[in-house]
Amino acid sequence: MSPRHYDDRVNVSDDALAQRFATHRDHLMGVAYRLTGTRADAEDALQDAWLRLSAVDESEIRDLRAWLTTVVGRLCLDRLRSATARRESYVGPWLPEPVVTPLGAPTSEDPLEVAVRDDGVRLAALLVLDRLSPEQRVALVLHDAFDLPFADIAATLGCTEATARQHATRARRAVAKADPPPRATLDDQRALIERFTAALAAGDLSEVVSLLHPTAVLVGDGGGKARTSRQLILGPDKIGRFFLGLLRQYGPLVLTGAPVLVNGDLGMLLPDVAASDLTRGRARRVTTFSVRDGRIAAVYDIVNPDKLTAVPDFPQPEPHDPAGLPRP
Repeated sequence: MSPRHYDDRVNVSDDALAQRFATHRDHLMGVAYRLTGTRADAEDALQDAWLRLSAVDESEIRDLRAWLTTVVGRLCLDRLRSATARRESYVGPWLPEPVVTPLGAPTSEDPLEVAVRDDGVRLAALLVLDRLSPEQRVALVLHDAFDLPFADIAATLGCTEATARQHATRARRAVAKADPPPRATLDDQRALIERFTAALAAGDLSEVVSLLHPTAVLVGDGGGKARTSRQLILGPDKIGRFFLGLLRQYGPLVLTGAPVLVNGDLGMLLPDVAASDLTRGRARRVTTFSVRDGRIAAVYDIVNPDKLTAVPDFPQPEPHDPAGLPRP
């Protein structure tokens, strides 16, 4: 959103205030997306923060960036608490809303794209944050990622400073125990995924299994609105057989998609495929991976259309290139 958008929304004539808010917008979007995992919630939190700022006397604010960060944190905390209740009725596993950009595109200044250049907003890292309580997540993100003092975090959480520190400590322990893999280089990701898709195309189960980490997991998020696995698929053999089964059902198009970056990691945007006499139809989806020790540790299949509304269509590869990945 542009500063003018915020200004028009509340009919504020103070363009200087709108411009000051805009200078912190990228930072605030990074905060809100880390905390909520969705673009819509992040944008709503920023809009509400602007409305609150426009309603206070700015002379009472010593540090605008810290004040706005605290406000966004409190707004996201409310959303996290309500999201916890909504998840109870969610169909199948839940994944964050992906931030998808075309591979090799010029650097964008979109606030979310700026945020995902940071290692901490990979899907694997966001999923670890999602296992924390709302209070733990807010305390950890605001302090460790954005250096907000615990006194301010305590005010956000409505607790004592000691309790805020305790929330952050427990969150760090949980993150350390979960041990999300560090981001592999794009060249390493590309080489591994090319080998994986080539093995699938050849129907070579043993090669497919060898490219998957022993603790590999496949997570599908259709939200009950599109077809994907409704249960976690655990282990290389089960994942390999699952993919080869898809290949038999859908044909080689199951491996054809536009190469994209998904929260900074390599993935594919696969378009809708209409059913025919030869193959079943396939819903539009974003599929991406995480890598550990040179093998695929997780496959994330995001099919819920509500999470793909902000993802534009990109040019698709030629049919003869099943992986759709440019050569190094």
